[in-house]
Amino acid sequence: MEHESLFSFSNPEFWVLVALVVFFGLLVVLKVLPGALFGALDGYAAKIQAELDEAQKLREEAQALLAEVKAQREESERQASAMLEAAKSDAIRLAAEAKEKLEEQIKRRAELAERKIAQAEAQAAADVKAAAVDLAAQAAEAVLLARVGTGTDPLLDSAIGQISGKLQ
Repeated sequence: MEHESLFSFSNPEFWVLVALVVFFGLLVVLKVLPGALFGALDGYAAKIQAELDEAQKLREEAQALLAEVKAQREESERQASAMLEAAKSDAIRLAAEAKEKLEEQIKRRAELAERKIAQAEAQAAADVKAAAVDLAAQAAEAVLLARVGTGTDPLLDSAIGQISGKLQ
């Protein structure tokens, strides 16, 4: 077999090569290949850019949402801290008020008990005095009856005389 040169007019491969170059040349001259190729590339690039823009937009939204959630968390923590402090101060205040009321109630009950004790002592003293008066009256009656029953008593006679003189 003979090897013919590629650039020989009798070589069919040469004509295939020429036809291919002419075909690509026509495509370039008519802007079919570059337009379609660059159009496809531009469309793909536009699609990628749109996806990048969407991703950037989503990222910005996520960052804004994250910042909002952080702010809400900080606000919630601040409110919880304020509520805790308020509860602590309320608990301290209520404990102080309860202690004060308890001390006041104990003081009132002690004063009431002291008054009752004083009243009981006064009543007991009055009862003792009344009993002593009754006993003294009974003793005096017994003495008087004993003196009157035996005869006249000079003291009694003089007292009766003074009373009759003073009544007139």
